[in-house]
Amino acid sequence: SFTMNMYLFVYDLMQFCGHSWIFTNMIIRFMTFGKDSLADTFHSIGLVMRLCQLLSILEILHILIGIDKSRLLPRFLQITERIIVLFVVINSQEEVQGKYVVCVLFFLWNLLDVVRYTYNMLARMGIYYPPLTWLNFSLCIPLYPLSVLAKGFAICVSLPYFESFGTYSIKLPFPFTFSIYFPYVLKMYLLVLFAGMCFIIQNLFSERTAHLGTGNIKNKRS
Repeated sequence: SFTMNMYLFVYDLMQFCGHSWIFTNMIIRFMTFGKDSLADTFHSIGLVMRLCQLLSILEILHILIGIDKSRLLPRFLQITERIIVLFVVINSQEEVQGKYVVCVLFFLWNLLDVVRYTYNMLARMGIYYPPLTWLNFSLCIPLYPLSVLAKGFAICVSLPYFESFGTYSIKLPFPFTFSIYFPYVLKMYLLVLFAGMCFIIQNLFSERTAHLGTGNIKNKRS
């Protein structure tokens, strides 16, 4: 319906504005301060980044209620990957926030999202630019695996701090003999992360073929 289409357009516009601000801010800061800006990336743009990622949870709801025709599982995996790495790994460990990998990760995320939300906004209005369509369904194929590698590296960097501080590790009192050592949880999640990457890459290739291989451009999220 027109109302739902307008709602999705406003949602995409809000995400576009947020990610464009982050992306532009990162570039300007790097051009102004050079490498010194990398260590301060999280503190300068972290709040907006967290708001954008929290807002992206609505995309799962959009698929569940049927106003977005994307596949649920690939989108769910992509969103949860970011939420876990951003809020559980990076946000909880101040020592990790100043690492260069955070800047690399934010750059990859926002480059992908600026293109994706630009494409989505125009698609809501029935406007399709072939170069933008090609970029939307092609850029994610090399950049998504790079972002997964950056996520994995961020988790590996955080492990010593989770071990030292005991963050999220739980040891239940007597008479229970059950405990959760969070570094082990993160190591197991690394396996899930890379297994999910294979599934999502396969989905990205199938979407690219559906939109570009046959020359039929559809209004569908990447």
